[in-house]
Amino acid sequence: MPREHKVLLLLLLLVCAWTVCIASLAPGAEERRAHGECADLNNTTWLGYRQQRFNLQVQYLLLTRSNVDCAQRFDRESLGERPSYFNASRPTKVIVHGYRAMGSKPSWVKELARALLRAQDANVLVVDWVYGASFAYNLVVENYKEVAVQISVLINQLQKHGCRLETFHFIGVSLGAHVAGFVGTLFEGKIGRITGLDPAGPMFKGADTFDRLDPTDAQFVDAIHTDSDYFGISIPLGHVDFYLNGGKDQAGCARSRFPSMYGYVICDHMRALHVYLSALNGSCPLRGVPCPNYEDFLTGQCVDCDVFKGTCPTIGLSENSGITISPIPKEQKLFLLTTSSAPFCARHILLELEVSPLDKSAEVEVTLRTENLGTEQRLRLQTSTTVHRTVLAHPVALCEIHSIALRNTGARFYRQGDVHFKSVCLSEFPALRREDPLCVNNVHVRRGAPWRHDFVQVCGFY
Repeated sequence: MPREHKVLLLLLLLVCAWTVCIASLAPGAEERRAHGECADLNNTTWLGYRQQRFNLQVQYLLLTRSNVDCAQRFDRESLGERPSYFNASRPTKVIVHGYRAMGSKPSWVKELARALLRAQDANVLVVDWVYGASFAYNLVVENYKEVAVQISVLINQLQKHGCRLETFHFIGVSLGAHVAGFVGTLFEGKIGRITGLDPAGPMFKGADTFDRLDPTDAQFVDAIHTDSDYFGISIPLGHVDFYLNGGKDQAGCARSRFPSMYGYVICDHMRALHVYLSALNGSCPLRGVPCPNYEDFLTGQCVDCDVFKGTCPTIGLSENSGITISPIPKEQKLFLLTTSSAPFCARHILLELEVSPLDKSAEVEVTLRTENLGTEQRLRLQTSTTVHRTVLAHPVALCEIHSIALRNTGARFYRQGDVHFKSVCLSEFPALRREDPLCVNNVHVRRGAPWRHDFVQVCGFY
């Protein structure tokens, strides 16, 4: 389906009301709530949008470990006029939503705030700019800089109460990433960190760095790309840019609109948020490997992190994503494979096949198995080379792989009948320790006669 049609589906279907944003307090809601009650997140409507579209009404909600389940309305007067949970000595996380197709309230905001607070004792400010972010995308893009200006006014006020710019960490989702970027521009890159979760692509792909997120907007900028061919952006925007599964099509997301409209329209775009949540929960490390492009990564041309002195950057809250070198390189593309569901972590297994010269091309199906976990991959063997490399995503470590199976597939008359493998080797990267590859030598695979080898190995301690 053409990109324009897919975008149109987003605007027309109610299911697309997920929108990477939060719902705001409705007009007059503050007056209707008794003093001391929890602030809530509501929906907006087309009528409300039309009445308020010229009034951005940027509002803020505050959550901390002391009120993680009861958000407090927050503004410039909060610190001086009434008791506040805000503590200037703690770091401050600022969540910025993006475009709201229909203005409905999603569920991920409180989940993200809780995950941040579990990981770090901080102030979490949620920026609500519902009336400037709804319905007409082109008008929303016109509003985002004004939103950034209003946020900067609040930050200036917080500085007067003892906050330091380097303690602010903005997490911007989709268009919210560019809002955060412009806040960083206003503060000349002195903001501590900006994280972009699948930064928006429409109307930003050819934009100047002044108008979009870029590495100069904060002391450290990281971005996660999961839908760069539709709602996201493909170019690197930060010091490090993580491209999950190449940054386009995500495992488990529908490739057709028939099984699931959600999966077809926005699953890829939302995956950046869900993977970030998983990283915050600390289920398993999500490390990226630097590489010029996804094709080189998949063919095993990039298997180390030497550009970072051997330490691979990690998604999450680690300082500078775990990078210890200085100065930090900019616009580094990092690739990693993930699974289709949380916690999304996969081990990168490099498969290297050395074959005897082929008269015809061949197609081989490779299966790695660990108890009830299996990974399958088809590999085309060309006559022009005898060494073939590919990267597989397996759920567990190399030392836990129990067996490997090969099957010679393909049309009978147009593919090589018998294939002789001089060696079949498996290795894991990026390597946390020095580990010898698993190799089997002198394997002969006939058509219709699958070959399997069982490994006997015990995992050591990392």
